[in-house]
Amino acid sequence: MVDVVISGTVALDSIRTPFGEVREVLGGSAVYSSVAASGFARPGIVSVIGKDFPRKYLSFLKTMGIDTAGIEVKKGDTFRWAGYYEYDMNQAHTLDTKLNVLAEFDPLLPEAYREAGFLFLANTDPEVQMKVHGQMKKPRFVMMDTMNFWIENKKDALTKMIEKVDALVLNDAEARQYWDTPNLVHAGRSFLKMGPSVVIIKKGEHGALMFTDGACFSAPAYPLERLVDPTGAGDSFAGGFIGWLARTGDLSPRNMRKAVIFGSAIASYNAEGFSLDRLKKITRDDIFNRYMMFQDIVSF
Repeated sequence: MVDVVISGTVALDSIRTPFGEVREVLGGSAVYSSVAASGFARPGIVSVIGKDFPRKYLSFLKTMGIDTAGIEVKKGDTFRWAGYYEYDMNQAHTLDTKLNVLAEFDPLLPEAYREAGFLFLANTDPEVQMKVHGQMKKPRFVMMDTMNFWIENKKDALTKMIEKVDALVLNDAEARQYWDTPNLVHAGRSFLKMGPSVVIIKKGEHGALMFTDGACFSAPAYPLERLVDPTGAGDSFAGGFIGWLARTGDLSPRNMRKAVIFGSAIASYNAEGFSLDRLKKITRDDIFNRYMMFQDIVSF
């Protein structure tokens, strides 16, 4: 039995930053968020891969306590993304995207997944998100992510999906794009009126804003001395957030604030290495230690 179902992409990434370069490494929104969530709970992934996907990566996911029964293997090649970062690490530059088997993915959840209490619809096609959501029985908490491509090309489907979830997480540029406004507070409040009870706007190295009814929580980012690759940091944040909620079962505003900090702590570790290099090495003690350091940062 999994605690949280995570639907999204499983990818092979090729990434260049000012601090190095890697090719064909494990990536994807479902991967980063599942590994992050595994620090607190047992996730199950819903995604698709090709016959070319290295089996060592599936073995790695299983060693992290992640259930892979929801990963479909199809003829063809796995989804690939190639990109680079310059010294402004908040901005990813895409060089190439090959959807491959992801282009025709029609998700089918294992029966055991449908009973899970927590669902995270990581960044992917909102029509796929809707199909996954429709197969769940009675989840206590549903959260979703999205990106600029879906806002530009499938806004109607995206809007219908946003109206069905408990929490929406997206970055500052996407929030501004959706509402055509420079004001993040206005964007956050506007999303709340659509149906979600929680809206989290990620601001990269500047932290995150969480909007709930009548309240706004502003969390800083951890000040990293070693920033190597921010790919997957947003997914890691979301995975840590929902993983903590699944572990505690506490959906109170106070516990959600804690979840934001735990998500930020895990995301900061993620950015210290390429792919899953750092996340696969950290322990729960490491996560709690950085959580405590966050408390010191904001204490006054």
